[in-house]
Formats: sequence, C-alpha cells, structure tokens
Amino acid sequence: MRWIQGMAVGALSLALAACSSSPTGRQQLTLVSDQQLNQMGAQTFEQYQQKLPTVGGATLNYVQCVSNAIVAELPSSDLAPNWEVKVFDDPSANAFALPGGYIGVNTGLLDIASNQDQLAAVIGHEVSHVLARHANERVSTQQATQLGLSVIQSAAGIQGPQGDAIMGALGAGAQYGIMLPFSRSHESEADKLGIQLMADAGFDPRASVTLWEKMSQAGGSQPPVWMSTHPSNNQRIEGLEASMNEALPRFEQARRAGKTPNCSRS
Repeated sequence: MRWIQGMAVGALSLALAACSSSPTGRQQLTLVSDQQLNQMGAQTFEQYQQKLPTVGGATLNYVQCVSNAIVAELPSSDLAPNWEVKVFDDPSANAFALPGGYIGVNTGLLDIASNQDQLAAVIGHEVSHVLARHANERVSTQQATQLGLSVIQSAAGIQGPQGDAIMGALGAGAQYGIMLPFSRSHESEADKLGIQLMADAGFDPRASVTLWEKMSQAGGSQPPVWMSTHPSNNQRIEGLEASMNEALPRFEQARRAGKTPNCSRS
C-alpha cells in the first residue's frame, strides 16, 4: 500500500510541475489554450442565458457601470477586448466571470451587496479568477490528476473489488489533498487580486470585509475547511483585512487620480 501511495504522490507531483506563474507569483499548471477556454466560457454563458431570464434597464446599467470600472483596471486587454455583462433573475446570491470576457450577476446578490463598493468587491473577485487563469489551472489539474491515477492503476495491475477500494482511496486523497486546496488557494488569490482591482478603480476596498460579514450572516452551516472548495468566511475576512495595508493606499491613489465611480441603481 505504501509503495502505491508513493507512486501516487510522485506521479501527481510530476504532473503538477509548474508551467507558468499567476499574477501573485504562484506557480501553476496551464495545459489548455486560451482559445479553448474562451470557447468554453462562451458556451457556458450561452447555456446560462438559456436557463434563466435576464434583467435589463437600470439594474443592468448599474451592474455594467461597476463592471466597466473594474475591467478598465485589468493589466491587459488580451483576456477579452470587450466584456459582456448580464443580470440574471435568480434569488441566489451569486455572480461569476468566465474566460472570454463574460460577467453574470444574479439579482439575489444585489439584495446583499447593497452599494457599488460591495458589488465591486464581488465583481473584482470574479474577474480576478479570469485574470489569474484559474479555470485553466483547474482543468489542467484535473487532467493531470486523472492521468496520474490511471498510470498507477495500470502499473500496479490493480483489479477487482480490492483494486476499486484502493483506487477510491487514492482518488479521495487526490480530491482532499490536491483539488480542494488548489480551489481554496484560487479563492484566496482572487480575494487579494479582487480588492486590488476595486481599489485601483476607486471603490473602497473596506467594503469587501463588510460584504463577507453580511454573506456570513446570510449563509448557513459550512463544511470543515479541509472538505470545502472555499476558505471559511472567517478565514476569508481575515485574509481581506490582512490585505488592507496594500489596498487602502491604492484606493487613495486612485481617488487622487480622479477615479470616483458613481454607479446608481436607480
């Protein structure tokens, strides 16, 4: 059993050797082309529009205003020359950004994010996932993990019920030891990049802490952190507070430069 586990660790470690770096300098594996990811993003956005009705008028203009200010601070237009923004009539407090330049915000989120700064915290976070190419990393990590487990199964000649049990244990180890921590690191990285984007756009980064305090109050019980794809609300708030020393000077500099967003819901 130990030698199988050793092979699993070796195979997965080799598969996860870094090919590039994220905007924060974190090493990451990116096997999928941007063109492929952009196509996936377009397909996903189209599917979302087919499932849910969209909202226009002042609500869309408000979300578009905040989104435009955030996107304008991206370091490169290579991610997407033009971003498409939609508001979906859905009571869940959710938002997303997709490769290829797509932003979606549910009406339920607007009930919690009660001003432009709080909404900017969410949109900045979601756009940062695209900026840091987290979707590419997630897809690449899944591919590498599946390949590593397949190699182990073939090399060990694992068959039958015992083999299924062993492979199930290895799969669980990969899930909780690799896939979920990667997802949590993505969330924390998007939090950090997101408040930088919102601050550079002239939105008050302190609103991100207020937002997550409200999200924590609105949410129910959470699974243990080691079984969750996201940091706990308390961990997230602590991380945001720790980033304020850098974010607040950026916010003040943006305001001195005349960046004073005025996005109205009415």
